[in-house]
Amino acid sequence: MSIMAVGIVGVVGLLALIFLRVPIAIALAASGFLGYVAIDGWPPALRMAGSVPNQMASAYSLSVIPLFILMGSVASRANMATELFQACNAVFSGIRGALANATIGACTLFGAICGSSIATAATFSRVAIPEMRRNGYDAAFSGGAVASAGTLSVLVPPSVLTAIYSIVAEVSLVKLYAAAFVPGFVLAGLYVLTVWAVAWLKPDWVPRVASMPLGQRLRASLGMWKLGILFFLAVFGIYLGWFSPTEAAAVAAFAAIVIAFATRAMNVRGLIECILETVYTTASILFVVAGAFIFARFIVLTQFPTELTKWAHLSELSPFWVLMLVMALYIVLGTFLDEVSTILITVPITLPLINAIGYDGIWFGVFVTVMCTIGLITPPTGMTVFVIQAQHPEIPVMRIYAATLPFLAADLVLIALLILFPAMALWLPSIIG
Repeated sequence: MSIMAVGIVGVVGLLALIFLRVPIAIALAASGFLGYVAIDGWPPALRMAGSVPNQMASAYSLSVIPLFILMGSVASRANMATELFQACNAVFSGIRGALANATIGACTLFGAICGSSIATAATFSRVAIPEMRRNGYDAAFSGGAVASAGTLSVLVPPSVLTAIYSIVAEVSLVKLYAAAFVPGFVLAGLYVLTVWAVAWLKPDWVPRVASMPLGQRLRASLGMWKLGILFFLAVFGIYLGWFSPTEAAAVAAFAAIVIAFATRAMNVRGLIECILETVYTTASILFVVAGAFIFARFIVLTQFPTELTKWAHLSELSPFWVLMLVMALYIVLGTFLDEVSTILITVPITLPLINAIGYDGIWFGVFVTVMCTIGLITPPTGMTVFVIQAQHPEIPVMRIYAATLPFLAADLVLIALLILFPAMALWLPSIIG
């Protein structure tokens, strides 16, 4: 069997294990290890498998992941999400769709200190959906709005998913955060326009809520001060040259803990729970990362990405059609894989192909992240949709999926803008050098 054939069998075997519900980390490690054995023999494969965990343990760049997870966990338990929702509701007060747009604004800003779509969707499912339904919003639209807005956390910096992409693709995390900044807020704006469009087409789904008095708006808006401090430390602290990404994550996580204790929003028991949650979440992510690194070593050995690039050149496909094929791949994978697994499995294969047709790895990081937001609300396994349905079982899951369709259209508009205007993602990274 040729090396290329072994590579194809390895990829097919990985997908088969995933469909058989084998845990992603084990599926990646097993298919990568056995494929390596088939090409290079047992001793090199065993050395490779033994070296990967050691290299991961000594990788300083990976330490940013638990720190941002800890910051998000503390922020969630310290009622910052509720205060943020109230502040955004004050901003949009009096406008039709105010509560839905307040959810989008709050999820966007909360994503800047959380970085996890699942955590954001779960948090605002408890905060926003009861408030929207109390004011007459359609139940399914309320769920669809929160499920879709929750995906903004994987795009708005600092994002855990972006950090994982930077490690796999070996590109600058600072530049990736800069690249995602404008598209993240553009997508939030598109979601706001989507709410207004739905309110115009289906006014009974999105009733008008009474406006707040100016004084009440100002008092509610003050609830953003905690997030402002954390966002400044976590994002602007990097670009002002004060901290590296890992240092910024550590400082911001510590600041979140200090704020939570100073405002008496959390006690020692709550902090212990946040630390345990961080440990469990980080461990599950790093197991997948370790398996993905083993699989990536196997893929490099097969020269599968090089052969795929040669095929694209020989077939004379235009860059546009190559991008369409890559998009189709991510849409299909997004229907049954979580976003972390999707990034880890595909990037070693797709990035060389994208580079070969003239696109930048930084731009592709934003493109892939947006494709992952689509997967998070796409049936049959849209993760944020299932989070909403688990907390609100009275809302049928298919109705929530139907309610996410307008927001899915907004995601596709952003993809089109990124393809037509790559500078949307590359302008800020070019400024910071």
